[in-house]
Amino acid sequence: MKKISRFLSLFVVISVAILATSCSSKLKPLSQNNFNVTPTPLETVGNQIPVTISGTFPEKWFNKNAIVTITPVLKYGNNQEIVGTPYSFQGDNISGNRVTISQSRGGNFTMNSTFPFEDAMRSSELYLRFDGRIKNKRSALPDLKVADGVIATSALASVTNTTPSVAPDGFQRIIQEAQEANIMFLIEQANLRQSELNKSDLAAWKKRVEEAFNDPKQNVNVEVSAYASPDGGLSLNERLAAQREKNTSNYLESELKRRNIDTEVFAHYTAEDWEGFRQLVESSNLQDKQLILRVLEMYPDSETREREIKNISYVFEDLAETILPQLRRSRIIANIEIIGKSDEEIMTAWKNNPKELSTDELLYASTLTDDESVKENIYQYVTANFTNDYRGWNNIGTMYFKQGDYAKAEQAFNRAAQVSPNAPEVNMNKALLAILKNDLSTANELLGRSAGAASLDEAMGLLNLLQGNYNQSVSAYGNNKTNNAALAQLLVSDYNKAKQTLESVEKPDATTAYLLAVIASRTNNFNDVVSNLRTAIGRDRTMVAQALNDLEFAKYRTNNEFMSLLK
Repeated sequence: MKKISRFLSLFVVISVAILATSCSSKLKPLSQNNFNVTPTPLETVGNQIPVTISGTFPEKWFNKNAIVTITPVLKYGNNQEIVGTPYSFQGDNISGNRVTISQSRGGNFTMNSTFPFEDAMRSSELYLRFDGRIKNKRSALPDLKVADGVIATSALASVTNTTPSVAPDGFQRIIQEAQEANIMFLIEQANLRQSELNKSDLAAWKKRVEEAFNDPKQNVNVEVSAYASPDGGLSLNERLAAQREKNTSNYLESELKRRNIDTEVFAHYTAEDWEGFRQLVESSNLQDKQLILRVLEMYPDSETREREIKNISYVFEDLAETILPQLRRSRIIANIEIIGKSDEEIMTAWKNNPKELSTDELLYASTLTDDESVKENIYQYVTANFTNDYRGWNNIGTMYFKQGDYAKAEQAFNRAAQVSPNAPEVNMNKALLAILKNDLSTANELLGRSAGAASLDEAMGLLNLLQGNYNQSVSAYGNNKTNNAALAQLLVSDYNKAKQTLESVEKPDATTAYLLAVIASRTNNFNDVVSNLRTAIGRDRTMVAQALNDLEFAKYRTNNEFMSLLK
């Protein structure tokens, strides 16, 4: 009987153990209280939805033989969903690279995930999906809802209304030109030698001055600068330079009078041309030229300089032969202003005979009209007649971009890049197309090669906005008065500045008014919420659905006036 009794006791113990094992072979569903989601509700950063989920496995919950994988899942629209990054955990008895959770103590964990934003995700729910297995046997666990909706204000950033970069026309109304010639002198002499006066460069100089004076589109004046070389005494050089200037000026005035050229002659002289001496030495192949340059730095006094240089006798011989003769001269300069066509003359030529216009004048003509069809015609003419000038291709591409014809814009920008691959405007515009395709890495690379491009601040501001670098975006936009600039200011909570920017937008659209409504909501100004939403809807009816699903206005969903506006 005792043996039977012991057998029954052992049977009961084994049965209880088996029963206990059987009960623990299933994982119990966790509750929302076991998880914390940041941010709540979810919020876009640029065009992404980042989320951090902190969780706790309670004591005694995690089976020693269990493997549990948790995957964030964002559910939206009509049975659509997108999964985030899965995280796997294991019990005490499991070996592997997963995070081990103690059965007795439980454990805390953190999961990070990012979802690419789509507009339908404004109305969405975040779930956690569990795959629990104990000894390869699946333990069914339901999806667990942990958060509602997405605030998608940052997704209002738009590349389509970013200003593409127009290449400059290079047109100058007045072009400054300088025609130069030199009259050389022998050492310690100031007389004008016939050999110098008969030189071809002096004859060409006179001819150019005469042409400029007789052309009503040009202005000219003459400048004489006479010099003596820095060898010899200062008083001697003073007299020499003054006499050289006088003789040269008298000669030029006589020549100008003979040609009936009535223009001013400005004359001056330099007794010792140390600056000219230094420049010639620097560009020479003289041995020990650095020694001479050091003497010039060390001794500001002319006599000391001359003495120290002469003390280097072998160097001074070279100087006397190669450098000093070039400093005994009168430099004559014709300062010429070439006056370009007036705006009226340019537009008349465009209408009647565009062949009269240079590329720069044609591109400038495009800035003289507000008629987009005229601009496009000018750019088409440039691309047809100046195929190797990237600016025509680039600028017509900017027109296609603003029209929303991105395929044509891309073709034009690619053609411009073939002609001039390093043009900053082309690289910036190609960056905008990369942003349009959500290729921010390529856009960042292209913008790095766009220094100096017009509207680069807008492009950099947008890129930082889309990357969630809101402070850098505000800095890049500076004083730009655009929707995107205001959005960056809104996202760093500078609501007053954002409101001022939006009120200064040159051509406000539906998004302008919608952003003003968001600012009003965040600053609890219900009247401005309603008035700005009414304006936004008047400009674009699709704003009704957007406002209905926008958590920025969730607190007004029980307000009759607000809801009646969105019917």
